[in-house]
Amino acid sequence: METHQLFHTIHQLSRELAKQANHTLQPFGLYTAQWSVLFVLKEKGKMTQTELCDYLAVEAPPMTRTIQRLMKQGYVKQVKGEDRRVKIIEMTEQSKAIYPEWEAAILQMNDRLLTGVPDEQREHMKQLLSSCLMNVKENAQKGKLHE
Repeated sequence: METHQLFHTIHQLSRELAKQANHTLQPFGLYTAQWSVLFVLKEKGKMTQTELCDYLAVEAPPMTRTIQRLMKQGYVKQVKGEDRRVKIIEMTEQSKAIYPEWEAAILQMNDRLLTGVPDEQREHMKQLLSSCLMNVKENAQKGKLHE
């Protein structure tokens, strides 16, 4: 398989997964961008806005809009860091309480989308995609160093 087709397929899969997740999250008034932020905060704890941008590979302006929406919904709050310019983002008690419902819906969607895919293949796919992601990030980092 030529690499162009491989990356095109990965891109199509990513778009389709986002569509499915948006549909799943719609009853909760969430979109995938918001879910991604909430998921990372739940898994890793509070983070600066810059750390969220870096981890999720999202530019600052869309991340700012996503965080503002989440704040308006009462799901995250900004806490001032030691440096006033640093914005630390953390989940609110409200979002921590409802998070299990969101997660259950996403996990149910994941299981539905992977119906018929054996556990061994799921694990292999996870390893391959993780390896690919690591390579992409390393190459991007090298590119930044040579600019």
